[in-house]
Amino acid sequence: MKFTITDIDVGLRVFEALARHAGSAQGAPIAYADLLTLARQLHPRDATLGRAVPVGIGMKLRFVEDFCRTYGYPNLACLAVNRATMRPAPGYQGDWEAERRAVAGVDWSGADAQLAAHAAAARAAIPARFKPRKERPADVAWYAYFCSHRAACAKVAQEDKQEIINLMMAGLDPESALARVLAAKADYGSEG
Repeated sequence: MKFTITDIDVGLRVFEALARHAGSAQGAPIAYADLLTLARQLHPRDATLGRAVPVGIGMKLRFVEDFCRTYGYPNLACLAVNRATMRPAPGYQGDWEAERRAVAGVDWSGADAQLAAHAAAARAAIPARFKPRKERPADVAWYAYFCSHRAACAKVAQEDKQEIINLMMAGLDPESALARVLAAKADYGSEG
């Protein structure tokens, strides 16, 4: 899946929160919701971050993983876990304990310039068909889709709806946004 502008923007904030947490908590895991709370504390006026919900954390963590892999850092995203299991997503690859120790020992302050360059390259790769929209038109479009596809939307909870609206604001169509949220729930579980 391609990153959206929201994945990148929130991913940058998540990276900063994870880097701060890695040093202060010595590699201890942090639940997705707590990670978003920490990021919001660091950036209280960021409206996009303010709308972020745990079900949508997957692509933001993939952005962090992609940065770490590209620049040879240990996987900082390994610290983000599901609250119910206090473990990373089931599809997690790698030695989790070793990576947690590795990220705790890194001075992440030197990554800022590389992170900015990585974000710029990721933004340049966003498909042209991703046409951002405002919240109200996204909500109206989702409602129209929901009304005509009730069976497909039967398992959509309130937090899921918020992430679908976020994805539609980032340029995805309702069907793609729904598919991405359902896949995220399967991959990352629910914080609920």
